[in-house]
Amino acid sequence: MADLCPGILWAIVWFLGLLFIGWPVGFFIGWIYVLLIPFSVCIEPLKGACEALLKLVQFPLFFAENMVQMKPCGS
Repeated sequence: MADLCPGILWAIVWFLGLLFIGWPVGFFIGWIYVLLIPFSVCIEPLKGACEALLKLVQFPLFFAENMVQMKPCGS
């Protein structure tokens, strides 16, 4: 039981990070990604930028995975 308490606290920290950092960043970058992806067909260098943006769109996944695993921050 003593080992579970810090894990739950870290899960709460990750959940708060998801709410206040992960989702806002994901939504904002998602809009930019959706606006730019059609132009990447014509502009070759934009494909690499769109791939990088896609990784940022998946930023909430990072928070969710760490929340479920109850990982301490920085590990």
